[in-house]
Amino acid sequence: MEDSILTLTTLDLTSNEIGDDGAQHLGDALKYNTNLTTLILEHNEIEIDGVQRFADILQHYTTLTTLNLGFNEIGVVGAQQLGDALKHNTTLTTLDLAGNDFGHAGAEHFGNALKHNTVIATLSSSTQYLDL
Repeated sequence: MEDSILTLTTLDLTSNEIGDDGAQHLGDALKYNTNLTTLILEHNEIEIDGVQRFADILQHYTTLTTLNLGFNEIGVVGAQQLGDALKHNTTLTTLDLAGNDFGHAGAEHFGNALKHNTVIATLSSSTQYLDL
């Protein structure tokens, strides 16, 4: 079983209500998996603390290319945390934030991040504020 965890490339935990605590544990587990390329965490009640954990991961994790945090509660602070992380990330190509309300201020954080990040090819948001 341990070897299968180390070679996992896609993890879809949609609608598992992992919350911030689960996000913290998942982040800790990612330290041991250097093969994960796709992480889907839609509808998981992840808020600021969980987003901070993934922002930290994005700065150092070099294989993740797709992160879906759709329909969580990232808010403006989470948008700032992710935006700051994207300035340093060189592997993430797709970030899905659909269903997160982070307003104009959050959209500004992502806009600033994209001035520095030339790798992101798809940034998805269903909010009306993201006009990059």
